[in-house]
Amino acid sequence: MRELYGDAGAEQAEIVVALGGDGFMLQSLHTFLPGKHPIYGMNFGSIGFLMNEFQEENLHQRLDAAEAARVHPLRMQAATRNGSIRESLAFNEVSLLRETRQAAKIRIVVDGKVRIPELICDGVLISTPAGSTAYNLSAHGPILPIDADLLALTPISAFRPRRWRGALLSHRARTRFEILEADKRPVSAVADDLEVRDIRSVDVAEDRSVTMTMLFDQGHGLDERILAEQFVD
Repeated sequence: MRELYGDAGAEQAEIVVALGGDGFMLQSLHTFLPGKHPIYGMNFGSIGFLMNEFQEENLHQRLDAAEAARVHPLRMQAATRNGSIRESLAFNEVSLLRETRQAAKIRIVVDGKVRIPELICDGVLISTPAGSTAYNLSAHGPILPIDADLLALTPISAFRPRRWRGALLSHRARTRFEILEADKRPVSAVADDLEVRDIRSVDVAEDRSVTMTMLFDQGHGLDERILAEQFVD
């Protein structure tokens, strides 16, 4: 691709072309923060929901006709058992996961009000619309339209309350996860590719001060992909 089209370098580039799978697209979104470079991905990996079809031909024409999808990340602030604070952004989801054979016990607080006093589970996650077809969907969470001002809150293998299947939250919601019996039942928090182990609490909210732009081939935009995903066999 460099031989065919050259490489302006990150500083001079108007558009970044990322060759890989969805994991590499997430890595590219983080690498090119705060967002002056639109990113056009081509699938050169195993999973390519966020990527366009790989073709060597007509790259300039495809870029000129591409549709833009603008996404905002979640900002995670995790407090650990030793008192440290870790912050990170997540364009897909923030997930909490048990670290041992013991089920996690997690209290869920939304906008200052306790919504679930004790969730006994393997974990729980909160997803953006762009990430709703990833881990969230595998955990039987809802698929969200890309322009929905919503977040998906989804349990992972909930034991109690057994019938709770999750919730849809406003994008303005501020969610706090408090780990109960943290010493006995350790939990880690993951924001995209950053893992923080042995947490005591995690605060999550959408950060609209950060906007990243992904480019998709005409007629195959992210909103169409998310819609089509709901009608597959």
